[in-house]
Amino acid sequence: MSSSPGSARHPLHPQTLAAVAVGGAAGSLLRWVVESVLVPEPGSGGWPWATMLVNVLGSAALAWLVVHDDHAAHAWWLRPGVGTGLLGGFTTFSTYAVQVAVLGTVDPVTSLLYLLATVLLCVGAAALAGGAALRRVRR
Repeated sequence: MSSSPGSARHPLHPQTLAAVAVGGAAGSLLRWVVESVLVPEPGSGGWPWATMLVNVLGSAALAWLVVHDDHAAHAWWLRPGVGTGLLGGFTTFSTYAVQVAVLGTVDPVTSLLYLLATVLLCVGAAALAGGAALRRVRR
């Protein structure tokens, strides 16, 4: 296990754990700001725009990060701190799943549309961002 600034660190190295923890705290706070302040979630039966937004943005950002991290030398903390920590704290599958289930009891058609739209938009955003990042790396 090397300790030079640009080298990879063991997943349980204290600095790696700190990067994940700090990134996770920042991502969770950022999601809270989006969902509570910028785009407050509607009541039961409304379209969960904020959750969809954070999941789509997070999917795109993670795809961009993964492509760049795989093709360039970055700081050792980038993948654990930003990928796992920040984006893991920012995005939320559990909230999405609960929203689909709750919405399904109120409006099954809207629930199904939300379920499908989120998956398609997240995968599409990841494909577009990953493709754009790959084109940028190959220049």
